[in-house]
Amino acid sequence: MSEVHTYRTAARWTGRRSGQVEAEGVAEPLRFSAPPEFQGEAGQWSPETLLLAAANTCFLTTFVAIAEFSKLELAGVEMSAEAHLERVPGQGYRFTEMVLRPVIVLAHDADREKAARLLEKAEKSCIVARSLETPLRVEATLRTEAPVHGA
Repeated sequence: MSEVHTYRTAARWTGRRSGQVEAEGVAEPLRFSAPPEFQGEAGQWSPETLLLAAANTCFLTTFVAIAEFSKLELAGVEMSAEAHLERVPGQGYRFTEMVLRPVIVLAHDADREKAARLLEKAEKSCIVARSLETPLRVEATLRTEAPVHGA
């Protein structure tokens, strides 16, 4: 028998091309708008930035979980991400590529090869990335630093 997890959100229009979205079990609602290039409100999360953030944060949490399970000592993980939205003939606008750029700070230089393997595993295991049709590219940077204990 398969294991099923269900997630629920509810969105409400608040005017113009903006609204609020709530998620079951999450205390704070999130304001959103269409992006400014589609006559939305500047300075707000948009469906486009939320989708990119979902891929970015899913990869980060997947990598950290795999690293923890594999006993890889991390001194830090930071990520940036970029998505390209293009008008595709016959399809309209769609994301044509997402690029994730994790910076993995290792506690021990000897763990570089292991970290690279775990990055590949995270790319194959990230639920959001596997659910998207958009090609996803990972451009990782590995550094070594002594861990900060108690952080």
